[in-house]
Amino acid sequence: MQIKRKIVKIRPYSKGPATVSMRFSIVIRSYNEERHIGRLLDGIMQQSVKDIEIILVDSGSTDGTISIAANYPVKVIIIKPDEFTFGRALNKGCSAAKGEMLVFASSHVYPSYNDWVERLVTPFRDPKIALVYGRQIGNGETKYSEHQIFSKWFPENSISSQDHPFCNNANAAILRSMWEKLPYDETLTGLEDIDWAKRTIESGYQIAYAADAEVVHVHNESPQGIYNRYRREAIALKRIFPHEHFNGLDFIRLLPANVATDCYHAYREKLLQTNFTSILMFRLMQFWGTFQGFSQRGPITSRLKRTMYYPNGRKHLDHPKIPIRRKRSINYLKTGN
Repeated sequence: MQIKRKIVKIRPYSKGPATVSMRFSIVIRSYNEERHIGRLLDGIMQQSVKDIEIILVDSGSTDGTISIAANYPVKVIIIKPDEFTFGRALNKGCSAAKGEMLVFASSHVYPSYNDWVERLVTPFRDPKIALVYGRQIGNGETKYSEHQIFSKWFPENSISSQDHPFCNNANAAILRSMWEKLPYDETLTGLEDIDWAKRTIESGYQIAYAADAEVVHVHNESPQGIYNRYRREAIALKRIFPHEHFNGLDFIRLLPANVATDCYHAYREKLLQTNFTSILMFRLMQFWGTFQGFSQRGPITSRLKRTMYYPNGRKHLDHPKIPIRRKRSINYLKTGN
């Protein structure tokens, strides 16, 4: 797909407008996402930044994902399911992309606002920034405990320079020049984003969090799906941070602490009765999967352990709290997705 160079006016963290000449490619990984891919592509087509290249890396979908994508200006790259890793799919997409700025989106997210890309790339005005990740919130399908996780991982205030490698490639952007120096690790079972951020920070660069680059992340996993996700992420984490651990004591301590905190917030919101079973199930699968992953010998930094696993505490967090914005929201009802 031919990409035209576009002068984009973006809002910086500091006062005053900035004019930056960039080209953008959005890389999406997919597998059987017919329920969600159309909404994401509709949201991309309504962005304030135009002439965006869209790369879809599909790992063998057997549903209507590819046929839906065919209705949009999307370049599709197919990889075999048995060749898939998160890092390999990203490297394939980045290699095929022509943009100077590489934006990543999960195929089951969709932007809340039409300036999502514009806001996500704003921090790159600082030449020290190599990665930016944006805010994620849930929707009506999101389990209560995952709402709590989103509230903790993705707060309402932006961070111009973060001092630890937590990030999430479901909504992120990197510089192509940095990817060429540091491709994604294709052997990890997950968390290729945290591994890449860690290596980037070690190379002297910084990462930023853009709270106003917001997407809705649709997770409606079965208990087995939740277990599998946290297990594979734990396997990856113990490789990335081999000096840490998550043992039986961590499981015994953190499971009831998170259940109690979720129940406290649900009670405050008068949602406990309808969410109590879901809270127990989600947190049990989360920490049992994490324990099983780490039992294959390995670990997490204390800072990342707090960020990813520790409860929110007693400070009440409303969710999802959507601020009033100057830009218009995207009307997905018009598109039928």
